[in-house]
Amino acid sequence: MRRMIYKDPPPDFKKEIDIVSCFVQCGDMILLLHRRPEKSNGNKWGLPAGKVESGETIHGAMKRELQEETGIEVDSEALNYFGHVWVRHNGHDFQYHMFSSIFDDVPTVILRLNEHQDFIWITPEESLQMNLVEDQGQCTQLFYGIA
Repeated sequence: MRRMIYKDPPPDFKKEIDIVSCFVQCGDMILLLHRRPEKSNGNKWGLPAGKVESGETIHGAMKRELQEETGIEVDSEALNYFGHVWVRHNGHDFQYHMFSSIFDDVPTVILRLNEHQDFIWITPEESLQMNLVEDQGQCTQLFYGIA
């Protein structure tokens, strides 16, 4: 399985889909979700994330995915857009959009149990030691400026 992330589009990049993800933050902690074993990247940890559906904006998709996967509801204005990277995975090209949403108090998490089996609040640095979904470590380092 070959996967590469790029800060600039690689030659002959042909975007097939957009993926959104969100660093849900409270204090110095972020929320990670533990994927179910039968899912792609099964038994790995990652951010609330998903595909942008036809007709959706990336903000709308992120708001929907966050609510579907965690039960956390936010206004679009509470989603801070960080930027995106270009991803090439097994001959497929997509853009991976990163958001953050910051909470003063730890929000209640209600998992979508057909997708995730657990969640954890952890620092970004500690998350890099977890069994993460592909490229999550690189994106966390990029987002938080961790060398």
